[in-house]
Amino acid sequence: MKTSHAVTVLGRELSVRSSAPEEKVRAVEAFVNGTLQEIGSALKSGDAQLVLILALLNASEELLELRSHREQDTHLDGKISELIAALETV
Repeated sequence: MKTSHAVTVLGRELSVRSSAPEEKVRAVEAFVNGTLQEIGSALKSGDAQLVLILALLNASEELLELRSHREQDTHLDGKISELIAALETV
């Protein structure tokens, strides 16, 4: 069941609906704000849109890398299962 949560990002309060527990929503909020702060402090301009774009690009890169690793792990799990099955028939 989804519940509403008030989160603040870049000083703007938003109402979001999530089935995640409150602690997880707060952890995501803190992660997003920390990432935005880190990127914003590294830029000379205070362009919020640029900060958001860079944060989105960074998060997307990490997500794609994790998905790739998961696919590799799934492939390796299949190979290991095949090897175990072959060893068990010996």
